[in-house]
Amino acid sequence: MNLSCIIIDDEPHAVDLLELLIKQSTSWNLKAKFYDALEALAFLKKNQVDFIFLDINMPHLTGMELAALLPPQTKIVFTTAYSEYGAESYAFGTIDYLLKPITLKRFLSSVQKIEPYFLKNEPETLLDSEPGNAYFFVKSGKILRKILLKDIMYFEGEKDYARLVTSQEQLLIYRRMKDIEEQLKPPFMRVHNSYIINYDHLIKIEDNHIYIADKRIPVSEKFRSGFMEIINKKKF
Repeated sequence: MNLSCIIIDDEPHAVDLLELLIKQSTSWNLKAKFYDALEALAFLKKNQVDFIFLDINMPHLTGMELAALLPPQTKIVFTTAYSEYGAESYAFGTIDYLLKPITLKRFLSSVQKIEPYFLKNEPETLLDSEPGNAYFFVKSGKILRKILLKDIMYFEGEKDYARLVTSQEQLLIYRRMKDIEEQLKPPFMRVHNSYIINYDHLIKIEDNHIYIADKRIPVSEKFRSGFMEIINKKKF
């Protein structure tokens, strides 16, 4: 199975062993190796991988601390010489927990968990639920907030984050606009590099701007024809 991953571990020998096991036993694409958690975090802000091998005991920023900074959908295989972190690790998107030193037998057992996990969890769109009741969870601190998609008025891109706006609240989520767009279906549509709107909340269109609540949102040339095609179908 062609999965992508990275290794984050401050012990070079542990990294070398895991790299060897990956190359000998799988067809996975090992995109990068990091001995420093902060360097790995910077990489993950700009690059996507299917999952990460993450050591728990590292200086400056531990594996648990790094996991808490990652988007909740990030899938993790923890690696550590200490068994006492096992229960705590499953507060994150943990697929497996490997105790060091990692043997070939134990690694192959982990492969049998990792690959079936991705086969069973093919990406779904956020609107695959019953219309009107579709929802997802947004991580806010240590809390997962349930958000109904019909309540979302628009998303506004802010570098590596997006601002999710409803009539009641605004939440910053660690998702790129491209990833959000791929997960959504109508009535959501991209109208600008920085905006995805729910056109069910659209109030009016004026010149090259639309209005949702009191927000004036530009419609860029790149997305205008697709947007107007939808609007023209609903003109009276």
